[in-house]
Amino acid sequence: MKPSNQPVRPPERRVFLKTLSGAAFAASALFGCASFDTPPSKPHATWTASPSDYNAVPSTTGVALIPATFTDTTLRQTMTTSLGGDRVRVRFSHLFGKSTLRIDGAHIAGSAGGAAIEPASDRPITVAGQPSFSVPAGSERWSDPVALGLPANASVAVSIYVSGATPVTTYHALGRQTTYVANGNQLRAATVAAASTQQSYYWISGIDVYSRQNANVLVAFGDSITDGFNSTVDASKRYPNVLARRFAAEATATPVSVVNAGISGNRVLADTAGPKGIGRFDRDVLGQSGVTHTIIMLGINDLGYCGRFGVAQCVSAEQVTAGLASMVAKAKERGVKVHLATLTPFKGAAFPGYYNDEAERKRQTVNAWIRGNAGVDGIVDFDLALQDPADPQRLRPAWDSGDHLHPNDAGYEAMGNAVDLSRFR
Repeated sequence: MKPSNQPVRPPERRVFLKTLSGAAFAASALFGCASFDTPPSKPHATWTASPSDYNAVPSTTGVALIPATFTDTTLRQTMTTSLGGDRVRVRFSHLFGKSTLRIDGAHIAGSAGGAAIEPASDRPITVAGQPSFSVPAGSERWSDPVALGLPANASVAVSIYVSGATPVTTYHALGRQTTYVANGNQLRAATVAAASTQQSYYWISGIDVYSRQNANVLVAFGDSITDGFNSTVDASKRYPNVLARRFAAEATATPVSVVNAGISGNRVLADTAGPKGIGRFDRDVLGQSGVTHTIIMLGINDLGYCGRFGVAQCVSAEQVTAGLASMVAKAKERGVKVHLATLTPFKGAAFPGYYNDEAERKRQTVNAWIRGNAGVDGIVDFDLALQDPADPQRLRPAWDSGDHLHPNDAGYEAMGNAVDLSRFR
């Protein structure tokens, strides 16, 4: 998926105004200063967006992306968190940068929808006590804890301001969430006057909360089906969102945070869209704060790229399962419980050459290995959950987004509902 490259300083501005309704966050009720009568517990991941190199040339296309640069720009980015807590911190990522990233200011607040925030909840973000800070090339930095209490499944807005010419390097392409690109320093604006919009996340790869409760953290690791391709923009309909809401609705002693480490187009064995799965697993799963569990659903692109992009992209089912096994072993070494998810039906996939009989045979082999794997803590059978009873190699029509590979909102809901919550308590 190629990101859009809209000008950051067009001659006209569009002002996005949104009337707040009862559904909008009331800062006094949902967001507020944390109480520090007792020390907060260790941080837990509540939102993630796995980083990719914006300027990487996908080996399957050979087409270079147009470089993008932000200058004197505020980026207001909205995230749906999972676990609530007493304080928050934000992870700034410059993993794929070639020179130091300078951020001249950042704020976090409850989102009031669209480009608006709840002003009473607005807080400045500092790093090492400084409101302006740098992130060295190839690294990530956590902010200082921010005194902002969050409920579970909150919508928050993180605004970043860069004054000088700042090339885009590290980003998450498929945000499925509108990012508002505004001229000038609008960090404190109740509603930014957006010059343009994007649907990617820039330079932010995680949000943690500090909670006094013991909590589990479940990382959903995968490709576009985990990332929510073709789900409704700004609606948080991805299967990990569905799963997070299910956990939050259950009154139990152990809350569960669900974070999304999917990258659209990702593969187990090769760098194409984002770093390969076996290469990013340590950072994007095992590196999440408080991680206790993971669901791994990855491999369909390893199979589909063979017919779509040629023999150089072909791998065997055994190579895919060996890659999955290596990730399982890493997780087990760290004491993280692993659930493997079967690869979902894709007969008739709309991308030329992606589906063929050989790719389907490989999918069946991979799924048989997953279902028979006694070395993991559980299996999530998304294949069975989504298949058409009349033709099990196809997605159920009511849950097909139209490309015969990715579910629609109802399909993602079916995926989230197919997970046995008791296995993650």
